[in-house]
Amino acid sequence: MINSIEEYLNLLKIKLAGSDRATIQDALADAEEHLRAALESARHSQPDVKEPEALVKIIDGYGMPEEVAVAYKQIESHMPAGFGYNGYPKEHSWWSRFFGVVAETKAWAAGLFMLFSLATGIIYFTWAVTGISLSAGLLVLIIGIPIAGAFLLSVRGIGLLEGRLVEALLGVRMPHRPMFSNKNLSLWGRLKNLLTDRCTWTGLLYMILMLPLGIIYFTLFVTLLAVSLWLIVRPILEYGFGIPAFSIDVNYYTPGWLMPVSVIGGLLLGVLSLHLFKLIGKAHGNFAKAMLVRE
Repeated sequence: MINSIEEYLNLLKIKLAGSDRATIQDALADAEEHLRAALESARHSQPDVKEPEALVKIIDGYGMPEEVAVAYKQIESHMPAGFGYNGYPKEHSWWSRFFGVVAETKAWAAGLFMLFSLATGIIYFTWAVTGISLSAGLLVLIIGIPIAGAFLLSVRGIGLLEGRLVEALLGVRMPHRPMFSNKNLSLWGRLKNLLTDRCTWTGLLYMILMLPLGIIYFTLFVTLLAVSLWLIVRPILEYGFGIPAFSIDVNYYTPGWLMPVSVIGGLLLGVLSLHLFKLIGKAHGNFAKAMLVRE
């Protein structure tokens, strides 16, 4: 017999061992929200009912921890991970796997994430710095406490939105729903939960770090693709439009024998850039999961 919601959640977490951390977080949030809402409803209809007695009927309708765990594992196994095309399998030739990256949506989606990261990094950094400054400055006043709480809640919300973007473009499983917050707690109780939750602070740190990371990602994406395209279209620009390779007092043109080297070099640089985008996308996805998902 399960005597409390906390005991049920602990058992569910044990049964979900080995599953993705994001799946575990979603399962625990769903279970806690359902159990607490059902328990509150039972207490309204029967004020004298004890929690263990009420949980018997509630759990009978919702499912035992092992049953819920099996259901979530099945959902996880059938869940697509965004642009999750991983390219050619290892049994294909090296050439197929090397040049096949051009057809991989995952590589292009990672590049798209890098392109967007500068804008999101600026927004996250600005909001984080503004929220920290405003909250710290007003904490000496009573109004500072609810403002700080609202700011920390916004950090949670931004983390959830960022997780959806990471999952869609980088193919890394992230939570689909916010972490459960008990509405029966007082303002101080909710603020205490926010302050003691690791994800609140790692999420805030993630928002701050996204600015330098966004600058690096955006610069790499634009520079590599620009140089690659510049090398590929040299023959068209020089022979078709008379545009020199570069000008320093005088115009310099690419020798004819170097034109094939320029085009081939540009194509190889483009393919290598896509491989780099994939690696960066995978690394950032793991970083985002470590910062935005509960242990």
